[in-house]
Amino acid sequence: MSDSDSLQYDSELPGILGKFDNIISQIEAFMLASGVLLMALNTCVNVIARFGFGQGLFFSGEINRILIILITFAGIGYAARHGRHIRMSAIYDMLPYKGRKIAMTLIALVTSSLMFLLSYFAFEYVASVYDKGRILPALGFEIWWIYIWVPLGFAVTGIQYLLTAYKNVTSPDVYLSTGVLDGYADTEKEV
Repeated sequence: MSDSDSLQYDSELPGILGKFDNIISQIEAFMLASGVLLMALNTCVNVIARFGFGQGLFFSGEINRILIILITFAGIGYAARHGRHIRMSAIYDMLPYKGRKIAMTLIALVTSSLMFLLSYFAFEYVASVYDKGRILPALGFEIWWIYIWVPLGFAVTGIQYLLTAYKNVTSPDVYLSTGVLDGYADTEKEV
Protein backbone atom coordinates (compact mmCIF):
# COMPACT_ATOMS: atom_id res chain seq x y z
CA MET A 1 0.00 0.00 0.00
CA SER A 2 1.45 3.36 -1.00
CA ASP A 3 1.32 6.52 1.13
CA SER A 4 -1.41 8.02 -1.05
CA ASP A 5 -3.57 4.90 -0.59
CA SER A 6 -3.20 5.03 3.19
CA LEU A 7 -4.33 8.67 3.26
CA GLN A 8 -7.58 7.85 1.42
CA TYR A 9 -10.44 7.63 3.93
CA ASP A 10 -12.83 4.75 3.35
CA SER A 11 -15.80 4.51 5.69
CA GLU A 12 -16.43 1.22 7.41
CA LEU A 13 -20.14 1.99 7.77
CA PRO A 14 -22.56 -0.14 5.75
CA GLY A 15 -24.54 0.97 2.72
CA ILE A 16 -25.80 4.51 2.35
CA LEU A 17 -24.26 5.59 5.67
CA GLY A 18 -20.81 4.64 4.38
CA LYS A 19 -21.35 6.47 1.09
CA PHE A 20 -22.61 9.55 2.95
CA ASP A 21 -19.61 9.41 5.31
CA ASN A 22 -17.19 9.12 2.36
CA ILE A 23 -18.75 12.09 0.55
CA ILE A 24 -18.55 14.29 3.65
CA SER A 25 -14.94 13.16 4.18
CA GLN A 26 -13.94 14.12 0.65
CA ILE A 27 -15.60 17.54 0.93
CA GLU A 28 -13.89 18.17 4.29
CA ALA A 29 -10.49 17.09 2.98
CA PHE A 30 -10.85 19.40 -0.02
CA MET A 31 -11.97 22.33 2.15
CA LEU A 32 -9.11 21.83 4.61
CA ALA A 33 -6.41 21.38 1.99
CA SER A 34 -7.55 24.24 -0.23
CA GLY A 35 -8.18 26.50 2.78
CA VAL A 36 -4.67 26.02 4.17
CA LEU A 37 -3.06 26.44 0.75
CA LEU A 38 -5.09 29.57 -0.03
CA MET A 39 -4.24 31.07 3.36
CA ALA A 40 -0.54 30.41 2.82
CA LEU A 41 -0.68 31.85 -0.71
CA ASN A 42 -2.64 34.91 0.45
CA THR A 43 -0.20 35.58 3.29
CA CYS A 44 2.88 35.15 1.07
CA VAL A 45 1.48 37.42 -1.64
CA ASN A 46 0.58 40.04 0.99
CA VAL A 47 4.12 39.94 2.46
CA ILE A 48 5.69 40.24 -0.98
CA ALA A 49 3.36 43.14 -1.84
CA ARG A 50 4.09 44.90 1.46
CA PHE A 51 7.88 44.58 1.30
CA GLY A 52 8.28 44.60 -2.48
CA PHE A 53 5.87 47.38 -3.38
CA GLY A 54 5.48 49.19 -0.08
CA GLN A 55 1.80 48.44 0.33
CA GLY A 56 0.04 45.21 1.31
CA LEU A 57 -3.23 43.91 -0.08
CA PHE A 58 -6.10 45.77 1.57
CA PHE A 59 -8.32 42.66 1.57
CA SER A 60 -5.76 40.11 2.79
CA GLY A 61 -6.82 40.18 6.43
CA GLU A 62 -10.47 39.58 5.56
CA ILE A 63 -9.60 36.63 3.33
CA ASN A 64 -7.50 35.04 6.08
CA ARG A 65 -10.32 35.57 8.59
CA ILE A 66 -12.73 33.78 6.27
CA LEU A 67 -10.28 30.93 5.72
CA ILE A 68 -9.55 30.51 9.45
CA ILE A 69 -13.27 30.11 10.17
CA LEU A 70 -13.64 27.67 7.27
CA ILE A 71 -10.63 25.57 8.33
CA THR A 72 -11.63 25.53 12.01
CA PHE A 73 -15.19 24.38 11.47
CA ALA A 74 -14.40 21.95 8.66
CA GLY A 75 -11.60 20.60 10.85
CA ILE A 76 -13.76 19.67 13.84
CA GLY A 77 -15.71 17.16 11.75
CA TYR A 78 -12.47 15.85 10.27
CA ALA A 79 -10.97 15.40 13.76
CA ALA A 80 -14.09 13.58 14.96
CA ARG A 81 -14.03 11.27 11.92
CA HIS A 82 -10.43 10.28 12.65
CA GLY A 83 -10.80 10.04 16.43
CA ARG A 84 -8.40 12.96 16.97
CA HIS A 85 -10.24 15.05 19.54
CA ILE A 86 -8.68 15.42 22.98
CA ARG A 87 -9.91 12.82 25.44
CA MET A 88 -9.80 12.85 29.22
CA SER A 89 -9.72 9.10 29.66
CA ALA A 90 -8.30 8.30 33.12
CA ILE A 91 -11.59 6.94 34.48
CA TYR A 92 -12.67 5.58 31.10
CA ASP A 93 -9.44 3.55 30.77
CA MET A 94 -10.07 1.87 34.14
CA LEU A 95 -13.50 0.60 33.07
CA PRO A 96 -13.96 -3.00 31.93
CA TYR A 97 -14.72 -3.64 28.26
CA LYS A 98 -18.52 -3.46 28.64
CA GLY A 99 -18.26 -0.25 30.67
CA ARG A 100 -16.02 1.35 28.02
CA LYS A 101 -18.46 0.31 25.30
CA ILE A 102 -21.42 1.87 27.15
CA ALA A 103 -19.42 4.97 28.09
CA MET A 104 -18.19 5.54 24.53
CA THR A 105 -21.70 5.15 23.13
CA LEU A 106 -23.06 7.63 25.69
CA ILE A 107 -20.16 10.04 25.11
CA ALA A 108 -20.79 9.94 21.36
CA LEU A 109 -24.55 10.49 21.81
CA VAL A 110 -24.13 13.37 24.28
CA THR A 111 -21.43 14.99 22.14
CA SER A 112 -23.61 14.60 19.05
CA SER A 113 -26.52 16.24 20.86
CA LEU A 114 -24.31 19.12 21.99
CA MET A 115 -22.97 19.62 18.47
CA PHE A 116 -26.51 19.76 17.06
CA LEU A 117 -27.50 22.24 19.79
CA LEU A 118 -24.46 24.41 19.01
CA SER A 119 -25.34 24.15 15.32
CA TYR A 120 -28.83 25.46 16.10
CA PHE A 121 -27.48 28.39 18.14
CA ALA A 122 -24.90 29.16 15.46
CA PHE A 123 -27.62 29.11 12.80
CA GLU A 124 -29.67 31.54 14.90
CA TYR A 125 -26.62 33.81 15.14
CA VAL A 126 -26.01 33.65 11.38
CA ALA A 127 -29.68 34.52 10.82
CA SER A 128 -29.34 37.57 13.10
CA VAL A 129 -26.19 38.68 11.25
CA TYR A 130 -28.07 38.21 7.96
CA ASP A 131 -30.94 40.38 9.22
CA LYS A 132 -28.52 43.20 10.08
CA GLY A 133 -27.17 43.23 6.51
CA ARG A 134 -23.59 44.01 7.51
CA ILE A 135 -20.94 43.77 4.81
CA LEU A 136 -17.19 43.27 4.82
CA PRO A 137 -15.50 46.64 4.25
CA ALA A 138 -12.79 45.46 1.85
CA LEU A 139 -14.46 42.61 -0.03
CA GLY A 140 -17.95 44.13 0.03
CA PHE A 141 -20.05 41.01 0.53
CA GLU A 142 -22.36 40.20 3.40
CA ILE A 143 -20.69 38.97 6.60
CA TRP A 144 -23.14 36.11 7.17
CA TRP A 145 -21.45 34.22 4.31
CA ILE A 146 -18.34 33.93 6.47
CA TYR A 147 -20.18 32.49 9.45
CA ILE A 148 -22.30 29.96 7.57
CA TRP A 149 -19.44 27.47 8.08
CA VAL A 150 -19.98 27.50 11.85
CA PRO A 151 -23.41 25.80 11.96
CA LEU A 152 -22.41 23.51 9.09
CA GLY A 153 -19.24 22.44 10.90
CA PHE A 154 -21.14 21.76 14.13
CA ALA A 155 -23.81 19.80 12.21
CA VAL A 156 -21.24 17.65 10.38
CA THR A 157 -19.47 16.97 13.69
CA GLY A 158 -22.81 16.04 15.27
CA ILE A 159 -23.48 13.63 12.40
CA GLN A 160 -20.02 12.13 12.83
CA TYR A 161 -20.54 11.51 16.55
CA LEU A 162 -23.99 10.07 15.85
CA LEU A 163 -22.40 7.68 13.36
CA THR A 164 -19.80 6.78 16.01
CA ALA A 165 -22.59 5.92 18.46
CA TYR A 166 -24.23 3.80 15.74
CA LYS A 167 -20.92 2.02 15.08
CA ASN A 168 -20.51 1.27 18.79
CA VAL A 169 -24.06 -0.08 19.07
CA THR A 170 -23.77 -2.32 15.98
CA SER A 171 -20.16 -3.52 16.39
CA PRO A 172 -18.64 -5.89 18.93
CA ASP A 173 -15.61 -3.57 19.37
CA VAL A 174 -15.32 -0.14 20.99
CA TYR A 175 -14.79 2.69 18.49
CA LEU A 176 -13.55 6.26 19.03
CA SER A 177 -14.94 7.13 15.60
CA THR A 178 -16.44 5.10 12.80
CA GLY A 179 -13.03 3.89 11.68
CA VAL A 180 -10.81 4.17 14.77
CA LEU A 181 -10.78 1.40 17.36
CA ASP A 182 -10.36 2.30 21.01
CA GLY A 183 -6.92 1.57 22.40
CA TYR A 184 -3.37 2.73 22.50
CA ALA A 185 -0.69 1.68 20.07
CA ASP A 186 3.05 2.25 20.19
CA THR A 187 3.08 3.19 16.53
CA GLU A 188 0.08 5.34 15.82
CA LYS A 189 -0.82 6.11 12.20
CA GLU A 190 -0.70 9.87 11.64
CA VAL A 191 -3.55 11.45 9.74
